[in-house]
Amino acid sequence: MTTPTSSPSPNEPGERPLDGAVVAVAGAAGPAGRATLLRLAEAGATVVASDSDPARLAEAVDAARYAHGGASVTGETVDLLDLDAARAWADRTEKEFGRVDGLIHLVGGWRGSKTFADAPLADWDTLHNLLIRTAQHTSLAFHDALLRSGKGRFVLISAGGAARPTAGNAAYAAAKAAAEAWTLALADSFRKLGGEGGPSAAAAILVVKALVHDAMRAERPNAKFAGFTDVKELAEAITGLWDQPAQEVNGTRLWLTPKP
Repeated sequence: MTTPTSSPSPNEPGERPLDGAVVAVAGAAGPAGRATLLRLAEAGATVVASDSDPARLAEAVDAARYAHGGASVTGETVDLLDLDAARAWADRTEKEFGRVDGLIHLVGGWRGSKTFADAPLADWDTLHNLLIRTAQHTSLAFHDALLRSGKGRFVLISAGGAARPTAGNAAYAAAKAAAEAWTLALADSFRKLGGEGGPSAAAAILVVKALVHDAMRAERPNAKFAGFTDVKELAEAITGLWDQPAQEVNGTRLWLTPKP
């Protein structure tokens, strides 16, 4: 087990941008998760992935390991609707690897209706758990470890619809907006605890219209996917958040699609 006593020194020439960093990824088994695991591993990070689907998670972890021989990518099934389970995951990760430098929240889901009046409130219950509760639990679980890192990053993926809800997307837009508000409160905690020197950790929101990946393009070769963000572009933006000082990242929304 590696237990550094301070933040890693700046990268020497030839080193990868995240050499020495330990990054946890929640919701790692989907297309965005797979792209993020690949990019983080390529950048040199030790990646600790979780998902509720053990089979798909194993495939995602194996793909990242295979693509980047020697990369440290591990996975485990974690029930992020259980705060104690999320905290146990954070504690295990920090104990095993000596630090946690990032938590990437990729847990997603969508529910919608044809009209506002048709919206089933059961959709809200589902989205509350997927989009809000998991963000609450991961942020609470990893808060202190990210502070101890000296360069911690909490990253939430949101949607442009949170800023301009439509009638058929009421539950989804409301859930995304709530998750954004929670993340900005986390950013305020990092700011306040940073004192006069400014925050050492940052919470940021990456905003997309929707995500697209190669399989979607293959299934719909004539579709334009206007305004969509490719999962590889999302992964690149996530990795780039460590290139900027925490003060510049903390509490910001980075739009990867035109603002509505």
